Amino acid sequence: MKLKFKVQPYQTNAVNDVVDCFAGQPMSTGLSYRIDPGVIKKNQQIRPEAEYEGFKNADLALTEAQILENIQKIQRRENLPPSQSLTDFTTVDNKRARVPVKATYKKDALAATRFHLDVEMETGTGKTYCYIKSIFEMNKRYGWSKFIIMVPSIAIREGVYKSLQITADHFTESYGKKARFFIYNSKRLHELESFSSDAGINVMVMNIQAFAARGADNRRIYEELDDFQSRRPIDVIASNRPILILDEPQKMEGAATMEALPKFKPLFILRYSATHRTRHNRVHRLDALDAYNQKLVKKIAVRGIQTRGLAGTNAYLYLEGIDISKKAPVARIELEVKLKSGEIKRQLRRLEFRDDLFVESGDLDQYSGFTINQIDAVNDTVEFTNGVVLQAGEANGDVSERDIRRIQIRETIKAHLDKEKQLFAQGIKVLSLFFIDEVVKYRDYDQADTNGEYARVFEEEYELLKVEYLSEIAIDNEAYRKYLAGIDPAKTHNGYFSIDKKTNRLKDPAVGARSVDSDDVDAYDLILKDKERLLSFAEPTRFIFSHSALREGWDNPNVFVMCMLKHSDNTISRRQEVGRGLRLSVDQHGDRMDHPAVVHDINVLTVVASESYKDFVAGLQKEIAETLSSRPRQATEDYFTGKTITTEHGPVEVTTAIAKQIYRYLVKNDYTDDADQIADVYHAAKSAGTLAELPEELRPHADQIFQLIDGVFSDSQLPDIGDGRKPKTNPLNANFEKKEFQELWKRINRKAVYRVEFDSTELICKCVSALDSQLRVTPLQYTVQVGVQNDGLTDDQLRGGDGFTVTSTTTQRGDSIHSLVKYDLVGKLAENSQLTRDTAATILGQIEAVVFGQFKSNPEHFISEASRIIAEQKAAMVIERLTYDEVDERYDVDIFTANQTGQDFSRATAKLKNHVYDYAITDSDVEREFVKELDTSSEVVVYAKLPRGFLIPTPVGDYNPDWAISFKVGSVRHVYFIAETKGTMSSMKLREIEKTKIDCARKFFDEIGQQVPEDKVKYDVVTGYDKLMDIVGRAAG
Repeated sequence: MKLKFKVQPYQTNAVNDVVDCFAGQPMSTGLSYRIDPGVIKKNQQIRPEAEYEGFKNADLALTEAQILENIQKIQRRENLPPSQSLTDFTTVDNKRARVPVKATYKKDALAATRFHLDVEMETGTGKTYCYIKSIFEMNKRYGWSKFIIMVPSIAIREGVYKSLQITADHFTESYGKKARFFIYNSKRLHELESFSSDAGINVMVMNIQAFAARGADNRRIYEELDDFQSRRPIDVIASNRPILILDEPQKMEGAATMEALPKFKPLFILRYSATHRTRHNRVHRLDALDAYNQKLVKKIAVRGIQTRGLAGTNAYLYLEGIDISKKAPVARIELEVKLKSGEIKRQLRRLEFRDDLFVESGDLDQYSGFTINQIDAVNDTVEFTNGVVLQAGEANGDVSERDIRRIQIRETIKAHLDKEKQLFAQGIKVLSLFFIDEVVKYRDYDQADTNGEYARVFEEEYELLKVEYLSEIAIDNEAYRKYLAGIDPAKTHNGYFSIDKKTNRLKDPAVGARSVDSDDVDAYDLILKDKERLLSFAEPTRFIFSHSALREGWDNPNVFVMCMLKHSDNTISRRQEVGRGLRLSVDQHGDRMDHPAVVHDINVLTVVASESYKDFVAGLQKEIAETLSSRPRQATEDYFTGKTITTEHGPVEVTTAIAKQIYRYLVKNDYTDDADQIADVYHAAKSAGTLAELPEELRPHADQIFQLIDGVFSDSQLPDIGDGRKPKTNPLNANFEKKEFQELWKRINRKAVYRVEFDSTELICKCVSALDSQLRVTPLQYTVQVGVQNDGLTDDQLRGGDGFTVTSTTTQRGDSIHSLVKYDLVGKLAENSQLTRDTAATILGQIEAVVFGQFKSNPEHFISEASRIIAEQKAAMVIERLTYDEVDERYDVDIFTANQTGQDFSRATAKLKNHVYDYAITDSDVEREFVKELDTSSEVVVYAKLPRGFLIPTPVGDYNPDWAISFKVGSVRHVYFIAETKGTMSSMKLREIEKTKIDCARKFFDEIGQQVPEDKVKYDVVTGYDKLMDIVGRAAG
């Protein structure tokens, strides 16, 4: 199996933000130079002169001012704080305040190069992919071909090398060429000759120990070596003027590393990290919040374990969780049981309302009075007749660390099986990862079977849970039953540790005195070599035990459950631990599971913690909030002033007057507090779709203005970390088999494809007419400000950039301000609006000369505006000309069971009588009220909340309708109904897309209705039950 890669807009955006910093740099296919041949000693072979031809990166042709201007343009585009100069570097002090960097850091950084760019990308979003793509893009646009990727550890080095290998074919498809890459090794210096003499893309990967450590091997890079013709390797590298890419730069800011950077003579330095400590010129930000909101990483759920002493009893009790059954909810409780032999053993029991723990335990006195009084599936609690309430995940009584570890292992297996049952049919292999701190706990060579304590506990607990799950799997889920039954418990777990080369036994990896990561290349090699193999169902390994010091090597996308079987330490943050499992999963074909409609149903990472859910979540959210320190915290007038918003007349800068209006709007509606921080009221109103209207003149830009407001950080925006015990299986019931529902399902389970038949001539006419009437371009202008330094400067003034007073300002417009950039106008327009070059050229050829003449005054604005107007005309025609063609394939009934194991019961209704599931999981108050009416209606026979997998394809993305309803024949005019319940959408843009999807859905149901002779399905949008009854029309009584 091979992992597949596809071009994703958010990654392309990150690449462009870097490459555009050098817009205007002329294309050059590498400058040739003569490689220093060194000293040829007696009896050494003299190489032909042609072999000494090298190709280095062309120097920057742009001035510092031009590059700064490019950077500022990108920062405005991304709404990042603009750099005032190329050399304003700041860092974080011990109090987490941002301060200027130390003089020595700045001296070394600027001695290396004047150009330092930062890219902030959250773990799991493809940071490595982005900088590899940037290498190809810089080569394509500017001809640069020599790159060095520097990393802080062996683990990251091996991971980067693996990424270069597995993305090679993907980038060859996109760019038509391959990169030559290798890991720097001071014993293989001939590779440096190839690096210098090869004219193609060359990438050297090196860890900083190769040049910043003190060992003999590490010093070789700076020494004149006999086996390298008395040359110093560093000089041969530096002759290429390489571009340096620093991965995780915050781990590479030591004096030795910084002093070494100038010796490489880099053209410029790019730094990629999720958590930059030092800030240079930040040109892109995709932080933890962006990644979560854009669904680019897994959602996180936590199964916490809490120990507590119940007053007056020392009875051992552990509430593992609550299951939904066909009858009433069932509690999974572990308690002590007296066996017939007299031995007391802890056992897990499934108990129901009124079960007596005294009886269950074999009459153990400590359980006297413990009869179950209530099992609450919504709040995950069990209450006993003696008043004791136990929360899921709570353990009481005599609980040792060994007990906690056993509970963690069992919880991990249970979370794994729940996930596996859900995803098996979709071809997604589920992996679970245990991190431990001693090999002996997994592999004990003093035991006959070599199983350590954790491996033994795992096999015992796995066998018990396997039997339980096999007894419960639905009869029709034969494929998963066969898979689960066919795996040997001893073969489904495996250990990845260091290997002792003499004995071939597993051992603890060596870790440096000041490090938490191991440098064991062989261990990482094994982890990475098995990366794809572990994703296949043919490989029985599903549970992996590894040493915590090797965790940097683990970034397998299909890790769905993580468990830390080790003492918590402060050196590794919760965020770092969780980071190993955030990547989106892949199926058996290597395709990433990133469909927006179901991405967070499939991709949920469950962390089994050894602390309470509350403590873990509070700690993790605090750590995430700290990494968002660069986000503004206050919605002040100053924050809004100077920001750029895109309008139909081009980019508009937010003036002081507009900023004041936005600020007043927030204050007037209590959307900010006294400290100008965004209040919870704002976020609540936004998600409910009840935001107050903006002032009239701001309404045309509502989308962008709300985006700016959302750019101000508040705790309400932190990712929602779910309780891993909340998701439960929502069982299908007998209503699903009712003929009324099956008749409805038969009418709607058809799959179709859409097509749009364009009349090119009509499209061209509409586009020409729209461009002539709407295309208005803002001419480029430049402002010259003259200022003088203030007297009596203070430190605060200098830091705030207020040390000068402007004495005069002149603004001039340039009909065509001189630019080195050449624009492929037809190509760009065709690419942006997805038309052929011919069609784009015809449109441009027919617009009025005065309209076309605006291109000279601002080429980029002309291209973006023209593309937008053409796209709008095309979209309007798409809906007019859209038709659906039914295909032979139909939706299988298994979509009703596929995603039902992960339902969040905190949003569940009471038990229902007419729904196809026992409960409905609602998304809003509107839906909850609608369900109540449907379930008590005498006209409704059966209804279903349609599963997320039921999707209708549309040109603006797949659409998932809400409800399928079957009415009593004779009670209404339309017996079969598909309903969309609507609160309001939170943004104008969303409303527009949603409206388009609904228009397409009408066409879809009309089309499939043509195939049905009687009782056609009616589709419409309803705001509640009354509106539904108006549409279906009660039959005349």
